[in-house]
Amino acid sequence: MSFAWHEIREQLMQSSSTFGFQRSFVAIREANTSTLQRFSDPVSVLEYLHHGEDAPERKNDLLAVLIAAAQSSGSTASCAQTMVLLALWPGLDAVRKRLVWCWKLAPDEATAEVMSLTCTAIARMDLRRVNRIAATLLRNVERDIGRSLRREADRQKEHSPIDTDDLPLTAAILDPLDGEAHLAREVEALIGRDAPLVLSVAWEGLTQAEAGSAMGLSETAARKRFQRATQRLREALH
Repeated sequence: MSFAWHEIREQLMQSSSTFGFQRSFVAIREANTSTLQRFSDPVSVLEYLHHGEDAPERKNDLLAVLIAAAQSSGSTASCAQTMVLLALWPGLDAVRKRLVWCWKLAPDEATAEVMSLTCTAIARMDLRRVNRIAATLLRNVERDIGRSLRREADRQKEHSPIDTDDLPLTAAILDPLDGEAHLAREVEALIGRDAPLVLSVAWEGLTQAEAGSAMGLSETAARKRFQRATQRLREALH
């Protein structure tokens, strides 16, 4: 499987549009009529989870049904797992971006880690002990990857300049859809006007010169402001 992040999402979306996937969804719906009966297809489920204004508890109940189906040994497991991944995609995207930014992890490596740990977390989640599925799953994935990277850094006597345990996780775990925007606001609160410069480099993959040009800055000015802003961010987080 390609580790290009956007390609993985495209593959998941394509698989969710096939006849076989729809048939599996119908089987899940028929086994859980009280929760899924009102949804005609997978797209309507994802639309509800991402944009619906229903109570969080009801969305959590729906995710619980999908997690349980993903943990089953039946033919619907793959369908359910794909739907959980797509439902949590905005939050997973925010986790991946922080890994690239804070841990300086290569994008492909971050993609592989997030996908692998998320699938494992889905398979192992004990629904009897979890009250907020999306929040718990996203938090655990980022925590476990961070611990693994920290152990490796300790072995090599190299430490990440920013510890992911110190980052505000609220953005990623309260509502996956709002994760990126929420974190951007929190970064802006910490470093002020230079937040767009830092985020453009860290999240969008722009060079400091490119990000600075978009803000009307020379390359030299962009570099200096980026260095000062990242230093302020480190100091604020420690």
